[in-house]
Amino acid sequence: MAYKISNDCVNCGTCEPDCPVGAISEGENVRVIDAEKCINCGTCASECPADAISEE
Repeated sequence: MAYKISNDCVNCGTCEPDCPVGAISEGENVRVIDAEKCINCGTCASECPADAISEE
């Protein structure tokens, strides 16, 4: 299972550079995780200041 970003995302971008596989990109008003690229490491969730990332 991949991680997902909820609507609580403030689109700050903190999570994007920390993703080791480049699965996070900027969407419309929120960041988006590509489930096919996500390796379920949880790095993004631990870096998110808005606690908007969780395991799907």
